[in-house]
Amino acid sequence: MKHNQSTEDYLETILLLSEKQEYVHKIDVARAVGVSPPAVQKAVKLLAAQEFITSEGMHIYLTESGKKYAEEIYSRHCTLRKFLTVLGVSEENADKDACEMEHILSSETYGKIIEFLDKQ
Repeated sequence: MKHNQSTEDYLETILLLSEKQEYVHKIDVARAVGVSPPAVQKAVKLLAAQEFITSEGMHIYLTESGKKYAEEIYSRHCTLRKFLTVLGVSEENADKDACEMEHILSSETYGKIIEFLDKQ
């Protein structure tokens, strides 16, 4: 199933926050994504309806499927960042560009990037 960039960004953010701290709070997600707490509340409802997360009070937890999907997106991000740095792009720009590219590349293009990196 294809999801939008916002869904993927929220899931990736929740994953990364959960790796750094015991509990992920809605306010942490709002700060990390750069949106208002009400925007996060709306996203939480949508992500919960898709069964990617559960929430209790101010805490957010990835479900098994949510974690798997978030890990796939983050893996794409890391692979693309690595690819761009191999090409000579600065770390800062590689990270920013990878964040955009991870959502739009076709499976074919992404596969070719992996093949290229495997030969390096």
